[in-house]
Amino acid sequence: MGTTPTMRGLSASRGKTSGKVNHPVTETRSTDGETRRQIMLVMLKSGPVTATQLGETLGLSATGIRRHVDILVEEGLAEISQPRKTVGDKTRGRPAKSFRLTAAGRGQFGHDYDSLAAQALATLKETGGETAVKEFARKRVATIVEGVEIPTVEDADSLEKAASALVEAFSESGYAATLTNAANGVQICQHHCPIAGVAAEFPELCEAEHEAIAMLLGHHVQPLASIAEGHDICTTNIPITPILTPTTKTPNERSGS
Repeated sequence: MGTTPTMRGLSASRGKTSGKVNHPVTETRSTDGETRRQIMLVMLKSGPVTATQLGETLGLSATGIRRHVDILVEEGLAEISQPRKTVGDKTRGRPAKSFRLTAAGRGQFGHDYDSLAAQALATLKETGGETAVKEFARKRVATIVEGVEIPTVEDADSLEKAASALVEAFSESGYAATLTNAANGVQICQHHCPIAGVAAEFPELCEAEHEAIAMLLGHHVQPLASIAEGHDICTTNIPITPILTPTTKTPNERSGS
């Protein structure tokens, strides 16, 4: 009576027979990602290219290239480029599809916006002084909070409603803001700062945001943390103290004297 081979024995025998190593799926995905990166690099350097041209450049089949290009198009990193008509072109039939990177695709290769913005503000400071930088910062945040209504009644509910509107306005500008309840108040938490790199050099940008929040709420605020200063979240505390019911009694009457 024969014995049934164990799973370990089967794996070993298969390995000896084929001589191949089974790579994990993650490695295949990594290879696919690298291939698409190379395709994007060719598009970046060569402009609109066909699948055939990409295959010839990278030494891959046109079929394999199309699979990767389709994924890039689906992810919004590449797009079909309309063929250019040239004078005297008598080629018959439909021209082959060409592909090029989208703005999002180009963005995968990095940018230097922070450096450019910092240089622009440095020049502004040299020519107009700190006053010019502060004015720029105020105008910038005014654009962000434009449309947020100033509370007409100074009570806790109105302040919280206005704070919620500010959170929505900042979120629409890329700050990923939330409103959190805190002891005797609420806190505006910004989980991302799209200008953190520049704000670290020019704190006037953060100061303008705090001023705008305080002005719109008609209430003082307390900056507690800043991403530009190395914290994980930008936190602005808004104290909301209970509003006492007014009384007509004098201090002497209240003390019973």
